Amino acid sequence: MSLADDTRWMDATDQAALVAGGQASVAELVEAAIERIEALDGPINAVVIRWFDHARDLAVRGDLPDGPFRGVPFLLKDLWAAYEGQVLSNGNVALRDAQPVSPADTTIVSRFRDAGLVTLGRTNSPELGSVPVTEPVAYGPTRNPWDTDRVPGGSSGGAAAAVAAGMVPIAHASDGGGSIRIPAACCGLIGLKTSQGRITVGPYRTESGLGVELCVSRSVRDTAALLDAVHGPGVGDTVIAPPPSRPYIDEIGADPGRLRIGLLDHHPRGGAVHDDCVAAVRTTASMLEALGHSVEPGFPAPLADESFTQRFMAIWSTNMAVGLEAYGEAIGRPLVEHEVEPVNWAQAQFAHKVSGVDHAKALAATAEFRRATQQWWADGFDLLLTPTLAEPPVRIGEHDPVDGDPMAGMRRAAAWVPFTPPFNVSGQPAINVPLHWNDAGLPIGVQLVAAYGREDLLIRVASQLEAAHAWAQRTPPAADSPA
Repeated sequence: MSLADDTRWMDATDQAALVAGGQASVAELVEAAIERIEALDGPINAVVIRWFDHARDLAVRGDLPDGPFRGVPFLLKDLWAAYEGQVLSNGNVALRDAQPVSPADTTIVSRFRDAGLVTLGRTNSPELGSVPVTEPVAYGPTRNPWDTDRVPGGSSGGAAAAVAAGMVPIAHASDGGGSIRIPAACCGLIGLKTSQGRITVGPYRTESGLGVELCVSRSVRDTAALLDAVHGPGVGDTVIAPPPSRPYIDEIGADPGRLRIGLLDHHPRGGAVHDDCVAAVRTTASMLEALGHSVEPGFPAPLADESFTQRFMAIWSTNMAVGLEAYGEAIGRPLVEHEVEPVNWAQAQFAHKVSGVDHAKALAATAEFRRATQQWWADGFDLLLTPTLAEPPVRIGEHDPVDGDPMAGMRRAAAWVPFTPPFNVSGQPAINVPLHWNDAGLPIGVQLVAAYGREDLLIRVASQLEAAHAWAQRTPPAADSPA
């Protein structure tokens, strides 16, 4: 077997150990990943911007940082993560054609580099990251390696598909409404959304917003080790999560004690939840009870608030408008309607009609929601267990715009992803754990949510579940058919 085959299902920790121990060179690991991408990505369409020559150059230079992931091949999401000297298109047709080059790294990208990761290119993302599927007009749909008629989720769908297919062991992802957890659930991966302010999003964005950044991975230890490498504030940050008491990697295998866990196995606002998702969360509840935890029905009352979606969308649409203006700045002129996907143009136009007072009221309402939601943990619960999604991975095209109704896809999204956006608003950490597959062989994720700042507890419990119910040996059949 070739090194590309031998390392395909190794996690990033094991691949880094090969380099550290002299069993493989950085150049060999990078070439193995390039070989896999070229062989596997045709029907999946995960890696849409490729920097293979750049990666090869980094691999043979002697100045690669000696970080914990030295030599491990990596992919950046094509959304906001600027990498000095390379193109960033954000899934937009106009930026794809204009090829704007980033003048500097964002802070987290610099930290990825310092960790020793070697970036091979960018993964597909929906324009502006606005919908939970990855089907931008600019590059076409990314497909789920477990079933290529299905979505890999979004907005980090390209990242999740690449990791699930074994192209790379770990990839950058970001989450403003579920965009780490949703694709992790669709693709059978670990996806941790960190606390607001745990990792800087500087220098161009604000930690007080909805979005955070980290990764999707195949193992809990990879996520913990990468979080150790990149967490912490940047210059000028105004929201800073409390520092951990010890490295996150030390939480792997640590005894979490007996935890009080609330179970939410239905839609909190009365919508439908697929039987597969209900089965997954109830099975996980039984697993947790078998591990000694107390699981009881219960969830924060604000999750049932019918006005939540309206509040969330008021801020979300404003973010779309601001994002489109940033795109215009990147290419030196404003974008026009035909250069923007209908759902995002509609949201931006709506945002331009929202007054400053209306936006301030939305922010105040979300602050009220945040405090009331976090109070549930303060009152004695340790974790909340929910499905990650209300349905299994949906089919490609279900979120497409409808003539005369550009927001049809967003309404479809609201029905599919009711469980993830609340914790972007509350700022709490949440993790997708891949514990269940349905009869059709599709991954069905479950979500655990902790109190603000308690990523340590999520990592501890996820690693406990991983040890008791290992999932890493499961690999997608669709990924075994090279292009």
